[in-house]
Amino acid sequence: MVTVEKKERPFQTIKLASREIPVDEHLLTVMRRYVQTQMTLEDLARELGLEGWEEAYELVKKMPAWLMWTPFTLWEISE
Repeated sequence: MVTVEKKERPFQTIKLASREIPVDEHLLTVMRRYVQTQMTLEDLARELGLEGWEEAYELVKKMPAWLMWTPFTLWEISE
């Protein structure tokens, strides 16, 4: 039987000042909607359960752009 090792993703979490946000399918879906529509930072904070637009802005700054354009399923398969 072949044993498959689980590889670590390059980004497991994104660290903000007060918390760590896990990089998962929900986060990427909301971030894609933020990039592709006229969603405000207040709306983004509400969707992700962040404290306010300042924390949402910090998340947007720290999130690598390529993550928002790579489908989550492709990211999971390529590992």
